[in-house]
Amino acid sequence: MTQKIEFGKTCTLKDSIEYAQGATVSKIVTKNKNGSTTLFSFDKGQNLSEHSTPYDAIVMIIDGTCEITIANEPNILSEGQMIIMPANIPHALEAIEAFKMMLIMIKG
Repeated sequence: MTQKIEFGKTCTLKDSIEYAQGATVSKIVTKNKNGSTTLFSFDKGQNLSEHSTPYDAIVMIIDGTCEITIANEPNILSEGQMIIMPANIPHALEAIEAFKMMLIMIKG
């Protein structure tokens, strides 16, 4: 399910996306030709398999704990932490427990 967050409306990130049993949920915050900001929730055990993107990506954890592997180097992140995934470098995500994150991608 993808649903935008309204412009000009105050929100609490952690409460802006729900968990779904056995699933990954995404919600677009902003998206335009210059990039995107998306909220995700991952149930425990959910993952994104290894891939790369042509743009740097910033991941901010807003709830729970996950493992983010960048160039075969695992990183454990929890609420309040962030990491930058460099462009064109393989990375993957695994939900150690249910977690929520904000993904910020800026093109160019």
